[in-house]
Amino acid sequence: MKFHRNGLVRAAAMASLFVCMSARADWVESTDPLIVKPSPAMNQVQAQNPPGFTWARHGTGPATYELEITPVGGTPTKVTVDRNWYLPSKALALGNYTWRVRPAGSSDWSSPRTFAVTSKSNLFEVPDNTTLRNRILSKARPRSLPASFTPASTWNTAKKTELEGYTSRLGNEVKAQITAVPALSDARWSITISAPLTAAMASQQTDVRQRINEASRQLEAAAIMYRLKGEAVYLNEALKRGDELASLDPNGPTSYANQDQATRQIAWGLIKAVDILAGNLDAGRKTRWLAAVKARATEMFNNLAGDNGRLDQYPFDSHGNTSLVFMVLISTLSLGDIPEAQKWFDFSFRAYANSPSPWSGAEGGYANGTAYAEYAAGYLLALWDPLTHATGVNFFAKPWTLGFLDFAMEFIPPGARTHAFGDASETKPDGRVFRAFASRMWSPRAAWYVRNLGGMEDSLSLLQAQYPLPVSSTKVYQAPSNSAHYPSTGWVAMHSDLASTSRSSLFFKSSPYGSFNHSHGDQNGLLLSVANQPLLVKAGWYDWYGSPYWTDWYHQTRSQNAITFDGGKGQLVNGYREQLQRNGKITAFSAQPSYDYTEGDATPAYGGQLTMAKRQVWHLRNAGNAILVRDRLASTVARTYEWNMHTPVIMTVENSLNVKVAAGNQMVCVRSLNTSATFAKWIGPGAKANVVEDHGAFYLKNDGKSIAEFLVLLDVGCKRPEVKIATSGSTRTVTVGGQSVTLN
Repeated sequence: MKFHRNGLVRAAAMASLFVCMSARADWVESTDPLIVKPSPAMNQVQAQNPPGFTWARHGTGPATYELEITPVGGTPTKVTVDRNWYLPSKALALGNYTWRVRPAGSSDWSSPRTFAVTSKSNLFEVPDNTTLRNRILSKARPRSLPASFTPASTWNTAKKTELEGYTSRLGNEVKAQITAVPALSDARWSITISAPLTAAMASQQTDVRQRINEASRQLEAAAIMYRLKGEAVYLNEALKRGDELASLDPNGPTSYANQDQATRQIAWGLIKAVDILAGNLDAGRKTRWLAAVKARATEMFNNLAGDNGRLDQYPFDSHGNTSLVFMVLISTLSLGDIPEAQKWFDFSFRAYANSPSPWSGAEGGYANGTAYAEYAAGYLLALWDPLTHATGVNFFAKPWTLGFLDFAMEFIPPGARTHAFGDASETKPDGRVFRAFASRMWSPRAAWYVRNLGGMEDSLSLLQAQYPLPVSSTKVYQAPSNSAHYPSTGWVAMHSDLASTSRSSLFFKSSPYGSFNHSHGDQNGLLLSVANQPLLVKAGWYDWYGSPYWTDWYHQTRSQNAITFDGGKGQLVNGYREQLQRNGKITAFSAQPSYDYTEGDATPAYGGQLTMAKRQVWHLRNAGNAILVRDRLASTVARTYEWNMHTPVIMTVENSLNVKVAAGNQMVCVRSLNTSATFAKWIGPGAKANVVEDHGAFYLKNDGKSIAEFLVLLDVGCKRPEVKIATSGSTRTVTVGGQSVTLN
């Protein structure tokens, strides 16, 4: 799938604007890679109408900015804003535009940037804050539930047939948890959290998160069951769990400083329960619960609002961005009960609507890996449903969201047994999450994904969703493309046939995010599965972020299917890893009926140790879905390069050039077409209990005076195709099973 949303605007009227670009440094684009980038970028066709505008702050720290948006040949529209972003509340007319910005009262205009709004730009309007607040306050509680949510006794036959099983399961869960969930107390957690994080501290933080999630789910589930059934057992349980959460010290082990995930979950759980239970709370209890919400939300707000909205300038903060969307829902449900909620709401809602994720461009990729994409989808589902019901702004219709779902379909296809790239990529996907996420959309591809994922949604989320689900009105099913490129995150998927359960799937990554956050030192790395059976895998397992094991092995290049040298030296993932400079880049991508092709350049990821690190990949559909991989490597000194591979079974080394990997009735034979690159196994750190891992590499010595080349064939199914390499002048051609490619 080629994404053309960021393609060049070809209108001749815009061409002349290039000469207007100033030769001086353009202040809206910082040299610091961690600072927000100007958007719309030059020559972008906008995925969304109206587009959002962002820019780096001016060095003088002005109180306000003047933004000018000009249709080509038309009159400028000028707005003044007090933050370094702007989201128009109304769609723009179709056409070509320029935009520029300056500190209010100065003459220091940014260079003009051109963009276009076309018929392919999807409408997504967010009203101004006053309109939104009035809309929310006019909705009777529970404002977080849809109009279709009614007591179970009122359901018609069709609704009862569809939902009664979910109601029964949730009711049984709540009753079982009454005695299974222990009472919460700050005394449970005695360790003081400090830097550096130790294993004991990490264990306590995990326990805090799990216990708070458990208790807040029980609170919400009991409240929902009471609304559905009206039985006292559910109300009593909800009141009990709410009282426990409200009694926890907001400055104790569940504080924002100690465990930000816990404090936002407590505030969200309590305000959601206040909304759902509405008139069933006595005045004293409601006051106590709201006081706990206020204390925790204030701490969250103070952190996020620091530096006039720290995420506006420095968006790459995964916990901060998650806290922002929690702030949006907490403030939405607090309006009318907590005076400070208006300030929280005005600060957070439209800022979040402008940019719900910093981890990709408009095409919807997710740089932190699909496990964290799944985690994100889980909390977005829980937060966006009530936001949509309360505000009328449907975040599931935002163009980024549609791209995000496409990303999930490409890299977590139906039946996938593991995630792809980054932390927790070795874990099994939970199909319920993206099944539910897709169910909130009107889309043939979403409908295809829901149907093929099968299974059930979590009862708690389904019973609070709009009925019937939006996806149920989609009667057309369409599988996504067999190949996809996500340019802003540097990910590529190549499938033999995505709609088939017997598909082969190759994933390739060369990312501008490098090893940032939950990403790894795996630029130019690849993964391979056949019929959902992983064959070339990521080695190791995720114990906790920043652990010694994570730092020394799991995060390193040697644990990936990627290039190392001289005994496992790889990409630089420590020290300056957080500066987005040791990265990769997809430099070519092509999707054709008979083949897919991509190229990645990971040279910067090696931090100067190598002067060239490029990998090319051809997926040859006419050659039985064989995959040809070419690496070109160079250094100023002699090296021994290593073409690493990791498998979930013990490899069979047939000879020095051929290795067979057979698992779960699927296989791939890996063949070195360069006879100088020979294979040997090596021993890595111990695998997780009850997990098999095997490690090996093709080794290639190089004198440092020439370019080293690996040429490796992944023979999916071990079909043993004939391979010919021919040279004519300066051109080499590789023919695999009758399908030829030219090595450029």
